[in-house]
Amino acid sequence: MAARLKEHYQKNVIPALVKEFGYKNPMAVPKIEKISVNIGLGEATQNPKLMDGAVHELAQITGQKPVVTKAKKSIAAFKLREGMSIGCRVTLRGDRMYEFFDRLVNIALPRVRDFRGVSTKSFDGRGNYTLGIRDQLIFPEIDYNKVEKIKGMNISITTTAKTDAEGRSLLRNLGMPFRQ
Repeated sequence: MAARLKEHYQKNVIPALVKEFGYKNPMAVPKIEKISVNIGLGEATQNPKLMDGAVHELAQITGQKPVVTKAKKSIAAFKLREGMSIGCRVTLRGDRMYEFFDRLVNIALPRVRDFRGVSTKSFDGRGNYTLGIRDQLIFPEIDYNKVEKIKGMNISITTTAKTDAEGRSLLRNLGMPFRQ
């Protein structure tokens, strides 16, 4: 079974974007290439046990096993040595990516307190969008009682759009709740 959002993209979003930007070829229509979810844990230098929780929670949220990221350089001021585990990340593609985006937009983001929409200023100039989330509890997969520490995460959505306007239009048509 194909992801619900993927069908929505093919049936509704492609025609809407063709109409808006006047693409000649349907393959020129921007699409989401990948979604990267990253949790950076600087505190893991003092308490390596925190890593296990972060890896487990990221796996629950994304449905894919995260890669543990290690420090490239030693920084004495941060008590950091080269090779220490300081975060974890997941790159989602295909159906898993659409499913995650669907859950992010329709379930997780509306659960943020005082939520008025996400900023339209977080585009990078090439149609890619990044948003930061302060706590992982907005995802329904996380059991509130098992969380020992609130961790934020960065979610980067990489699209094939050439400009920010195209990227914004693509994400808006896919249901991203931008601030008015």
